[in-house]
Amino acid sequence: MKLWEKGIAPDPAIIEFTTGKDRITDILLAGWDIVGSMAHVIMLGEVRLISNEDKNALLNSLHSLFVKYQKGELVIENDIEDIHSQIEKELSEILGPAGKKVHTGRSRNDQVLLDIRLLTRYEIDNLARRIYVLFERLQELSEQFRECLLPGYTHMQPGMVSSFGLWFGGYSEALTDDLFILSGVRKLNNRNPLGTAAGYGTTLPINRRLTSELLEFDELLFNSSYASLNRGKVEQAVAGAIASLGSTLSRLSMDICLYMSTEFRFIEFPDEYVTGSSIMPQKRNPDVFELIRARSNSLQTLPNEISMVTCNLPSGYNRDLQLLKSLILNSFRDICEITDIMVFMLKGIRIRKNITEDPLYNSIFSTEEVNRLVRSGIPFRDAYKAVAAMVKTGSFSRTQPSDYSHEGSIGNLCNNEIRNRAVNIMLEFKPKSAAEFEEKMMRYI
Repeated sequence: MKLWEKGIAPDPAIIEFTTGKDRITDILLAGWDIVGSMAHVIMLGEVRLISNEDKNALLNSLHSLFVKYQKGELVIENDIEDIHSQIEKELSEILGPAGKKVHTGRSRNDQVLLDIRLLTRYEIDNLARRIYVLFERLQELSEQFRECLLPGYTHMQPGMVSSFGLWFGGYSEALTDDLFILSGVRKLNNRNPLGTAAGYGTTLPINRRLTSELLEFDELLFNSSYASLNRGKVEQAVAGAIASLGSTLSRLSMDICLYMSTEFRFIEFPDEYVTGSSIMPQKRNPDVFELIRARSNSLQTLPNEISMVTCNLPSGYNRDLQLLKSLILNSFRDICEITDIMVFMLKGIRIRKNITEDPLYNSIFSTEEVNRLVRSGIPFRDAYKAVAAMVKTGSFSRTQPSDYSHEGSIGNLCNNEIRNRAVNIMLEFKPKSAAEFEEKMMRYI
């Protein structure tokens, strides 16, 4: 069944190529397609484009299809092009002519746009929850090891005194920025395209604000022409947010791989968290973190992939946009898996104590000595040169760290402030499943 067929059977090779992977990705959209159809049907009833009896019959039938979907029994048949066609086919089989009224006042274009935005909103909220779990773990580690000193590196050389509290806390604050970016993408995504039809509206007296309210959008995607033109913008913004998180996770993974190495030995993991070698019996490989790094880096190419699909398209709908579905849905799956395994791995992390007592790291206390001299009244540049000379001649010996009291230093991590920021950003995410929306729609019978 093709919603656009006009009595001439298309060549199977054409259908196979143009359908692509839609049958796979569309099953992920099925629940939201049903929910969106329910909101559309409620609106059609309110504006009297369908009778109250037809509205109730369609809602009941859509409910039965949703139950079928929840049981994993809803499938896209081989001769059906996509999930929208499958649902319309099944409604027609259940209700006869009344089932064919579900498409009144909408196009497959705005139907696809709606499904993608509803699923994207849910996936954004789902990802935010996962990020926050990782954030909390990093905050816990920051507090637990706030007094445990660590060499701070610049240019891959030991630079100054740091701490595990500062290191873990730094990555937790990085996640608050990732959440902030994601919250902005949620706002960009949370505008209702339903009713823009094929990009030019409809002569039927539909009520777009009602469907926006039913589906809990912040506002309309107003201009019908922009609805198709907008496609790719949201996907690129989503890709940017995922890439930002990927950058954070990649850099954390790189640090962990480095700190696990024999030369550093700052941290370690239990045997069940690492892998070995088939020939070298001593090996304890950080395979998980290497794969997190690689997969995170791969996700950072996503914005460019989307840009290459959309950068030179004319206005209006173009079939090129079909490729965006699998790119975005796969990226959500990947970033969630990566985030979850990072949380799991950090449960087993072990921190080596007394690292900075190794004479190898004596020089990282040189800035402390400069500051001590400054506090005694010596001009900074003179103090700097005096300590540099001691380091060069090997006469410098380790001193105790000075008091760090300013915000963001090892003595004042500002973890409460960072936590408050994350908590406030999380208020922007309002997770609600397709099942919850479906239950809400059924109250309109």
